[in-house]
Amino acid sequence: MKNICIFTGARPNFIKVAPLIRAIECTDNCTYHLVYAGREDDPTLEASLFDDLQISRPDVFLGVDCENLNELTGRVMAEFERYLEQNPTDTVIVVDDLASTMAAAIVTKKRGLRLAHLVAGTRSFDISMPKEINRLVIDGLSDLLFTAGVGSSSIATREGAENHKIYMVGNILMDTLRYNHGRWTRPACLDGIQDGEYLVFTINRKALLANEDNLRQMLQTITDVAGSLPVIAPLRGRACDVISSFHLPSSTIRLTSSLGYLDFGYLTAHAKGIITDSGNVAEEATFNQVPCITLNSYTEHIETVKQGTNVLVGEDAGRLREELQRMVGGQWKTSSLPDRWDGRTAERIVQILCN
Repeated sequence: MKNICIFTGARPNFIKVAPLIRAIECTDNCTYHLVYAGREDDPTLEASLFDDLQISRPDVFLGVDCENLNELTGRVMAEFERYLEQNPTDTVIVVDDLASTMAAAIVTKKRGLRLAHLVAGTRSFDISMPKEINRLVIDGLSDLLFTAGVGSSSIATREGAENHKIYMVGNILMDTLRYNHGRWTRPACLDGIQDGEYLVFTINRKALLANEDNLRQMLQTITDVAGSLPVIAPLRGRACDVISSFHLPSSTIRLTSSLGYLDFGYLTAHAKGIITDSGNVAEEATFNQVPCITLNSYTEHIETVKQGTNVLVGEDAGRLREELQRMVGGQWKTSSLPDRWDGRTAERIVQILCN
């Protein structure tokens, strides 16, 4: 019996591991524990999340909750080592690039266990970003590098990873989207609004929120260009507080509370276009063939730009205006789905783990 630990550090990780959990549950001689770095009462883990994804809540909550990344890293290392001491484990799968993910990766290798990195080979090439350091450390330690595309596999190769460690399994987020495509639920915030006749706006990056003058310019640009098109903005936490403080016309930018997974899936899948700073949202937009503007100068998944519906504008209000005018005017670029966005990524991963 193979014992697999799936380690998660934040809400978006669950969306990526849900198909992996289902694939393991359908495999003989393979069992798993789902471990979460945070608290059991973490407010970002709303009750509906696990119901929507059709997976159980984590088996173990490490209970770590702090803002300082170095403190968080140390506490996760200590708590995760206790977990591994008490639970026989063959392989630890870590997801993405958080400080908690790096901490779990370090502990795993110090204990001589096999480490697998899901969504490996992603880079911004900006070493001043904490997440970039996390990525380098996790990939460098990993025995199995599960990449989403050719570009990520090439990065891992250039950085010295041995070929037998690299597996281009595809984008696991697409497994979740395909599985739930017929389960989306139309959210109440769309009452009175037709599908395809609204924009979606999401924001979360601390750097964007901190530069309030520039953010105000970008929001004014969105308001100007959107015109009579409503802009639905499901925001949470600091993002909601900052945007609310601008007192924008509610007739255009409509702030709404954060949505459940199935509601948000419907919202983005049926939008005329999306403005976001989230790489995951941009990937979903490419899958749904919805025009997307990303408020960043880079993306870890360049296939969403080269082949998909995504366009990068950085934090430039002028470029945002140009691209938004194309979006609203229905003049977006042609696009297609990247290779292996076929909904079978989790199956490939489990097959590799078991063989």
